[in-house]
Amino acid sequence: MFHIADSDDIKAGRVTDVYFDRTVEILARRGCRTSALGEVILKTFPHGWRWGLLAGLEEAAHLLAGLPVDVDALEEGSLFSPFEPVLTIEGPYVEYARYETALLGLLCQASGVATKAARCKKAAAGRPVMSFGARRMHPAIAPMVERNAYLGGCDGVAVVKSAELIKQDPVGTMPHALILILGDTVEAARAFNDIIDRRVRRVVLIDTFTDEKFEALRVAQALGPDLFAVRLDTPGSRRGNMLQILQEVRWELDLRGFTQVKLFLSGGLDEGDLVQLKGIVDSFGVGTCIANAPVVDFALDLVEIAGKPAGKRGKLSGRKGLYECPTCSARQVVPAAAPAPLCAACGGRAMTSLLQPLIRGGRLVRELPPVADLRARVLERLSRVEL
Repeated sequence: MFHIADSDDIKAGRVTDVYFDRTVEILARRGCRTSALGEVILKTFPHGWRWGLLAGLEEAAHLLAGLPVDVDALEEGSLFSPFEPVLTIEGPYVEYARYETALLGLLCQASGVATKAARCKKAAAGRPVMSFGARRMHPAIAPMVERNAYLGGCDGVAVVKSAELIKQDPVGTMPHALILILGDTVEAARAFNDIIDRRVRRVVLIDTFTDEKFEALRVAQALGPDLFAVRLDTPGSRRGNMLQILQEVRWELDLRGFTQVKLFLSGGLDEGDLVQLKGIVDSFGVGTCIANAPVVDFALDLVEIAGKPAGKRGKLSGRKGLYECPTCSARQVVPAAAPAPLCAACGGRAMTSLLQPLIRGGRLVRELPPVADLRARVLERLSRVEL
């Protein structure tokens, strides 16, 4: 047995903080079916982030479908800022109270992973970024983590089950273990080249036994045009100045005519490393910083009770609309009853509503696009923001 809640537990509302169960018991005993409007909103980002990517909406939709509620939400993969409602839920509070814990869990972690992946993709300035972080998370959630890493901009995922979920081929090179078992880097490279499907690019680790420069040259000479890239995963205790190591490997390969061989870097990277090394690295493998991304600390707050504005201290009560200018992407939050605002920055152009129906009366009313389509939209949105 693994220490996880299964899908039935989550859908039945059993993954909930006990005070919600107690609230439901009290309301049910009193016959209270008062309607309440809740909004999911963020106050501050972790680590000084200036924007986030909404993720986890597909799972959230499956969680709430079938309940007697109406839900509006941004499109999954949308950019958002603090104090912007990203999802609203309205219905008898007794019907959805116990789902708050799971709903926030789905949105908070997925959005953190997607945002960190997007930051890495942005930092890489067009270089491919592969998600290598599943081994840092409980295996039960590896597909969720890598699905949202891909949504956020990663170009591929390593885990077989995760790749099945996003309908992509898994990506990967070779482990140090293969080289250690066979006893030599070139022997492992030749075995990989002889045995593995030719559709898989030949990327060889070059830091198992000796200096990266000499191993790169040995592998390049052994595989010739079959070698696509060499991968450096050098541990911190041996690393020294990684930029200089990469420059040296690149120099020696180019000097001997192996200009087609690309440099693939992995091992404890974050977006700061990608910014520093993007000028020489052709592709990155990023693991822990994405898989262990800080959660986006959404809260679900009630802002209307029985159709009337109501909210706790520190919250803006009442239903809200979130609008964006289609030209300059300026955003504005206004009371829902107010007319659509005009964009001051664009000379009065009408702004468009971003919160769109997702569930009506428990029925899903919006198509949930494939994650590859969402990723394509994310990449376009990332072109309009800075780290």
